[in-house]
Amino acid sequence: MTQTARGGVETSTGAASQPPTFESIDPRTGEVVDRHPVHDAAAVREAVHAARKAQSWWAELGFSGRKQRLDSWRKLLARRFDELAGRICSETGKPLDDAKLELVLVIDHLHWAADNAEKVLRRRKVPSGVLMAHQTATVEYLPLGVVGVIGPWNYPAFTPMGSIGHALAAGNAVVFKPSELTPGVGEWLARSFAEVVPEHPVFQVVTGFGETGAALCASGVDKIAFTGSTATGKRVMAACAETLTPVLVECGGKDALIVDADADLAAAADAAVWGAMSNAGQTCIGVERVYVVDSVADRFEEMIAERAAKLRPGGEPNAHLGPITMPSQVDVIRRHVDDALDRGGRALVGGRDSVRPPFVEPVVLTDVPEDSEAVTDETFGPVIVLRRVRDVDEGVELANDSRYGLGATVFSRARGLELARRLRTGMVAVNSVISFAAVPALPFGGVGDSGFGRIHGADGLREFTRAQSVTRTRYRMPLNPMSFGRSKGTVRRLVRLMRLIRGR
Repeated sequence: MTQTARGGVETSTGAASQPPTFESIDPRTGEVVDRHPVHDAAAVREAVHAARKAQSWWAELGFSGRKQRLDSWRKLLARRFDELAGRICSETGKPLDDAKLELVLVIDHLHWAADNAEKVLRRRKVPSGVLMAHQTATVEYLPLGVVGVIGPWNYPAFTPMGSIGHALAAGNAVVFKPSELTPGVGEWLARSFAEVVPEHPVFQVVTGFGETGAALCASGVDKIAFTGSTATGKRVMAACAETLTPVLVECGGKDALIVDADADLAAAADAAVWGAMSNAGQTCIGVERVYVVDSVADRFEEMIAERAAKLRPGGEPNAHLGPITMPSQVDVIRRHVDDALDRGGRALVGGRDSVRPPFVEPVVLTDVPEDSEAVTDETFGPVIVLRRVRDVDEGVELANDSRYGLGATVFSRARGLELARRLRTGMVAVNSVISFAAVPALPFGGVGDSGFGRIHGADGLREFTRAQSVTRTRYRMPLNPMSFGRSKGTVRRLVRLMRLIRGR
């Protein structure tokens, strides 16, 4: 039986040592892109075992040695930019420019991780305090060992590289399980890395379905970095709990954009449409809800509708929107649109007939109840819901009334930073959209059902390390309370000293 990555596997009839395979499919055409092995638990354990040996060598290279190799990889990615962009297009169906934008971010973030790892993670002195003045105190961040990365399909290079690049820069080996929809992107990344690091399997890829990901969770890795749905994230956490394997979980979002009365409406409308519709809405930090102050809502709705109505999906490289990469997501999008309209919502652009698998045309909805699925659940398609609010304070309240808390956007000339601090999210863009994801030094991650832990920036480097604190005695103290040989008056003198210097 032969089935695709969206349905199953092909069982090999050859030698017993050959694993079954599955096909990756171009969602634009249904054509087979490539065939990949389904790695079972034994194969995953073998990869982790090899990575364990490789990691010792990689860590011994030190920061400068790893930086040299990672810089070589970055340059290779830049030279073969078009090749990888083409692979991304063929497995996701996204327009070529979207794939290129993704790779620009990959290269920039990889440069930052390699360039800053030593500064962030190296041993540094910290104050010992008055009572422990005879001690030298240091802290440094050491690699965990082997990091397992489970990646998504919507940004199959940029998102997992936020973990892979930082984990490698910190001195870890990596075993990466890409989405079954985009295995070729993961394999391309691993092969290209092996060209600049041929000595040991520092970065490996295992391919397959959920069982392969579960095997990686149980394989003895030192941490799992997962990106995907909240439901799958909970299963990953449950699997990792069996072995107390720490996890970084980056799940979905229901990101809101707030438009104040003094906002630049043209810029806000442009940002809202891009944030909601780019990558066909298949962006965890994409705009799905908009709360606009009533006094400017009429004009803003006109601007949104005008811009969204011009966008057309298609399979050609220069289309505005590509297909919905995961076929089952089409049903979710259709259900959310139907529920919104059935419950009194109005479509300013598009509607029920906009869902034409594998493509979905832009849909702009308004007057949708706040308890509708289109407002409460992640749609992950080119659908945006507008709601009028009396003021931005109501907008903040409604934006925070969500179990998700990944990103958000605020357009306001006078109160942008103030409103940003009140939003219960991991990231906020003020007078722009999704810009925080493009700044390599900023941590990326959410709260609530959007997950926990951070990639990118200094926080992202430390996420793949263990802090080690060390004290070293410089000289003997006249009062040593940490000994059974202490005098009877030692603790009494220590208490007196503490009251003198800390009791005021």
